[in-house]
Amino acid sequence: MSQPPPAQRRPAGELEASVLAALWAAGEPLSPAEVQGALGGRLARTTVTTILTRLHDKGVVSRSRAGRGFAYSPIQDSAGLTARRMRSELDKQDDRGTALARFVSQLTDEDEQLLRTLLEGAGADAAPTPDAGPRTGPGAAP
Repeated sequence: MSQPPPAQRRPAGELEASVLAALWAAGEPLSPAEVQGALGGRLARTTVTTILTRLHDKGVVSRSRAGRGFAYSPIQDSAGLTARRMRSELDKQDDRGTALARFVSQLTDEDEQLLRTLLEGAGADAAPTPDAGPRTGPGAAP
């Protein structure tokens, strides 16, 4: 007897991204049932609840009591979450300089110029604090 082909697995993070997109679009705290509805009902409510719980455990969403359950809100917008993930990956590296150099070497010309502009603006707007240590990298004083 032939067996049906195995179900296709979603790419890692796809469900979390969908749930976050629903929360960002709502602009207000949502219950798991409301998130399920915002996603068109294509996921079981228990699945949505599991995803929201995992996002809460990761510190990506906050939750507050709403009746007998919880309502969830994103802690950061999409850009903030991306920045947090980039920082988290950088923090895992023993050789931060090499990791940053490889990241910069893969930027498009436009992104490299944008990064330069942002770094120059950050250097002009923020004075180093005594406990911050020396600045290194682009824009640092020699």
